Amino acid sequence: MKRRNFVKKAVLGTMTSVIGAEIVFGTTLPNGYIPLGLQDPDPFKMFDKDRGMEVLNDKPWNIEAKAHLLDDKITPNSSMFIRNNGLIPENIDASTWTLTIDGESVKQKKTYSLSELKSKFPQYTYQLTLECGGNGRSEFDPPAKGNQWTVGAVSCANWTGVRLRDILADVGVKEDAVYIGYHATDVHLSRDPNKEPISRGAPMQKALQDETLIAFQMNGKDIPLAHGYPLRLVAGGWPASVSGKWINRISVRNVVHDGTKMTGDAYRVPCNPVAPGEKVKDEDMCIIESMPLKSLITYPKTGATISTGKTLDIRGHAWAGELEVSKMEYSIDFGSTWRECTLDKPANRLAWQHFRASVDFPKKGYYEVWAKATDTRGNSQPMLLPGWNPKGYLNNACHRIAIKVI
Repeated sequence: MKRRNFVKKAVLGTMTSVIGAEIVFGTTLPNGYIPLGLQDPDPFKMFDKDRGMEVLNDKPWNIEAKAHLLDDKITPNSSMFIRNNGLIPENIDASTWTLTIDGESVKQKKTYSLSELKSKFPQYTYQLTLECGGNGRSEFDPPAKGNQWTVGAVSCANWTGVRLRDILADVGVKEDAVYIGYHATDVHLSRDPNKEPISRGAPMQKALQDETLIAFQMNGKDIPLAHGYPLRLVAGGWPASVSGKWINRISVRNVVHDGTKMTGDAYRVPCNPVAPGEKVKDEDMCIIESMPLKSLITYPKTGATISTGKTLDIRGHAWAGELEVSKMEYSIDFGSTWRECTLDKPANRLAWQHFRASVDFPKKGYYEVWAKATDTRGNSQPMLLPGWNPKGYLNNACHRIAIKVI
């Protein structure tokens, strides 16, 4: 009886700490009953997110920012999107965390503790743009299956870690290596321990880039749990699915990695253009690599109202996958004419770039401000939805905000 009472008090104490308040009459809770405050978790409190963010899914958690919440030059946790494929791992102990490097194309299998990674290899910090391959999916017609992201599944935080290439050099990589694949501790939605929710990767060329990190800090602090604590892969400029979270193993492959969500139509687009709604064979789909050119107006918030004769200052970010943005323009006449914005250089390769402009309107009425980026190869964003694809990937149409002049 004493033990039973002790256990019940301990459980009550845990529930109280999670809810953040005393459970009045907690001693009368029926056996096995979970209070409503724990049945429906508050994701904004749980993940320390701005309440203006949009929850798209809770099994698994997928949450996006609104454009105006991404106004910071360096994205804080509070407005960073969450894209999960499985359940977030629990009871993580960073002191016992290890990373194993294995696969057909390593000269030796090797395991590192987190402390060994931090002490053995030089540490680097880069601002790196991560964008979900499905960002903008909600605009496709016919609709594509998946989370209906609008524009907020993108971020550019400071990531600190060690270069993957330095680890691979320490392990030794055979000449036949063509790909790396990551493995992690997130749990499949079925809770089947033999199933991986996601296990993607990248060609060796990407794995060996200076900016491809095995990261343990985000914006100078431990990575938040929802973003991969205590260790994640960060490969900026490519679909964020390449940047695996909670990783504990990387396999160096002599074939294109064939893990979960690397085959079929996952993170692939038709190798050649197809008609909207057309079925495409798996063999005619190509893996997404560098993300397309894109931009986002982060200030003001769409729907803003200004007085006649006032100038509107706009600002935002632009990025171009592996490339750099060379020009940024805006239009207030639905793309008939364009005016150039001031565009900053990136903080480092694969970081987004900031733009700004002062906009004048000729008279009262409704306007839309459109933003268009051009990259170093002369490619410009399409004004409207680009080519359709079955999974709704790579929508890089011009971002638009509504403005009313009174």
